[in-house]
Amino acid sequence: MPESFAASLRLAPDALTRPCAPDQFNFATTDDLEPFRGVLGQERAVEALQFGVAMPRPGYNVYVMGEPGTGRFSFVQRYLKAEAKRQATPVDRVYVNHFDEPREPRALELPPGTAAAFIADIGHLIDNLLATFPAVFETPTYQQKKGAIDRVFNQRYDKALDLIEKLALEKDVALYRDSANIAFTPMKDGKALDEADFAQLPEAERERFHDDIAALEERLNEELASLPQWKRESSNQLRQLNEETISLALQPLLSPLSEKYAENAGVCAYLQAVQVNLLRTVVDQLLDDKPDLQRREMLEEQYSPSLVVGHHGDGGAPVVFEPHPTYDNLFGRIEYSTDQGALYTSYRQLRPGALHRANGGYLIVEAEKLLSEPFVWDALKRALHSRQLKMESPLGDLGRIATVTLNPQVIPLQLKVIIIGSRQLYYTLQDLDSDFQEMFRVLVDFDEEIAVGDDSLEQFAQLLKTRTSEEGMAPLTAAAVARLATYSARLAEHQGRLSARIGDLFQLVSEADFVRQLAGDAITDVGHIERALKAKADRTGRVSARIIDDMLAGIILIDTAGEAIGKCNGLTVLEVGDSAFGVPARISATVYPGGSGIVDIEREVSLGQPIHSKGVMILTGFLGSRYAQEFPLEISASIALEQSYGYVDGDSASLGEVCTLISALSRTPLKQCFAITGSINQFGEVQAVGGVNEKIEGFFRLCQARGLTGEQGVIIPHSNVSNLMLDERVLQAVRAGQFHVYAVRHVDEALGLLLGEPAGAPDAKGQFPKGSVNARVVERLRSIAELGMEEEEKDKEAAKDKPKESKPRAKPAPKAAKE
Repeated sequence: MPESFAASLRLAPDALTRPCAPDQFNFATTDDLEPFRGVLGQERAVEALQFGVAMPRPGYNVYVMGEPGTGRFSFVQRYLKAEAKRQATPVDRVYVNHFDEPREPRALELPPGTAAAFIADIGHLIDNLLATFPAVFETPTYQQKKGAIDRVFNQRYDKALDLIEKLALEKDVALYRDSANIAFTPMKDGKALDEADFAQLPEAERERFHDDIAALEERLNEELASLPQWKRESSNQLRQLNEETISLALQPLLSPLSEKYAENAGVCAYLQAVQVNLLRTVVDQLLDDKPDLQRREMLEEQYSPSLVVGHHGDGGAPVVFEPHPTYDNLFGRIEYSTDQGALYTSYRQLRPGALHRANGGYLIVEAEKLLSEPFVWDALKRALHSRQLKMESPLGDLGRIATVTLNPQVIPLQLKVIIIGSRQLYYTLQDLDSDFQEMFRVLVDFDEEIAVGDDSLEQFAQLLKTRTSEEGMAPLTAAAVARLATYSARLAEHQGRLSARIGDLFQLVSEADFVRQLAGDAITDVGHIERALKAKADRTGRVSARIIDDMLAGIILIDTAGEAIGKCNGLTVLEVGDSAFGVPARISATVYPGGSGIVDIEREVSLGQPIHSKGVMILTGFLGSRYAQEFPLEISASIALEQSYGYVDGDSASLGEVCTLISALSRTPLKQCFAITGSINQFGEVQAVGGVNEKIEGFFRLCQARGLTGEQGVIIPHSNVSNLMLDERVLQAVRAGQFHVYAVRHVDEALGLLLGEPAGAPDAKGQFPKGSVNARVVERLRSIAELGMEEEEKDKEAAKDKPKESKPRAKPAPKAAKE
């Protein structure tokens, strides 16, 4: 083949990479730069986030879409915090006891930053209550009034007993009384009779005493018939006295609070309820002999507010990130205590969640974690739709709660939820959840690549300055920044773009700074970057090194010299953990007469994934349209990726497969010093593939290990040239003429390189030049088709000459017998 043809397809060393030069930067080290607070090259995402945050209407919650490591989370959090500082601080909230229905605690709103003061005020009130009661009931005034009530009752009681006693004495009967009992005893000669003396009396006298005592008891019952009424009147008077005393004692305690919170209707109503409840509970709880600590606990359990959320007065809107969005962590929970085996709870055991803290501001959650928790997604949608935050147990609807629980008052919910997740999850939610689009109308899409320009490179350097300053790392030289930019372009697999996966870049900077520390240098230079890259390659290179060793030992059959029919070297990419590397793989094809078509062995054994199978099936369309216009395409062929024992996906082997198939059809050997990658369409045009850098470097490592001959090289699609960011070792070999990279646009160009001769271009009638490879393919396919037609004719002739089989005559069916 003419050298000019190969030279026209051979890429110059300058086309194999586009390194960033240090002279593109106007600084010596990153210390000379200003920090960069934005997000690199994500203008579309920034504008979308600004719109979502500024839009006040409900339903405009935000879904941040992108791959991890693009800086999406840190930027969203930083932007929201900056915006939130300029916004109004939401109200504080507490839960308080609902005395009429303790199972339904009330929620109170307080001005921002005042919840703690309100709780402290109630704490002072409890202190004052303990100091006031029971001391107020020990004052002389109270004792005098209480004594007057007791005297009125005692006078009535004594008056009735005095009357009965007078009547009894007239009948020689004595009246005895103690604290609980009243008794009558017969007397004689002014002396009470005991049972023995009474028994010696004449029977008539004993009967008279019995009758007199019975009459006295009846009269006593008549006189004391009003005793319950006297007691009620006395108790009512005492209760009224207690209430008046308590009210007078509470007045100086509650009045300052009522004046302080006069503008807050909810707090005033609560203070009034506290006053009414104290009238009932002071006597029961504060007039006994319990220790002060126990009495304080009782008062706190009844009157001290339970904090839901408190803010700084001028802190702005809250920005809350919930790293573990379980139901309880988001919506809060109701805790329980146990008493002798029984569970109980109160408003003091309500524990708020992230939604309570973020109310009035912004809540950030990760989509994968949010959707993996039971009950959470549906509950979040209900809360956003109703704009109400309800604290309840998710098991309540399932009937799994077997104890008394609480039903706290719902809280108005006004916030924006920012979900950070992957692209796949976003589209899945759109497809499967009709509510998702209505509630998350703003999409913030973080791109994976950034166009290279003067502005983006300057921002790139400023971003590195910000990172090194925040992490306390040494500054970077301009050469180090240029090397990092080149590395970023390699991650993006494009000469004109940088990777938006800033996380991988920062990881390399951290490792290079560690190398610098070990070396005792003050500034991170390009040498530290290179050593960090080499160290990472060594750490993750065990598998690739073992594969190369197996190829060198002949365990894996890959040729890098010579020629072979129906064989060529394809290129694959293996991903192991966080490393990806190229591995050559032999593609083989066999052809024989028959009508099975092209059989993909990978597909037949269920190792070929759909895209790989699609690439093989396209070969049939290409062969038929290019070579079989005058006769049917009647062949049997099998294609395999040899020594491949795992799943195979992607169509990047289809260019190598078609070349191998044409080699087998034309019985023309292919050069084994080449490796090839590329996808084709049904017209033979070569299309771009992924992982082109790793594929070239994988074949280069094998050739280098065996010894570079100057003939070895890799054939890639021309549309992949802009993706080339090759390693320096490959570039040095290409500059020295020991290794080559060729870019092709059509199958014929790839065949010309592999065969060492032109494949043969068709003329206006679609005829290929005589003796060319393509012409030999047509002749082989024609002969196979004619062979098939001859076999068909023979089968037809044999069918004609075959004697017809005589068919036995059917006997008539017997008639039914008549009776």
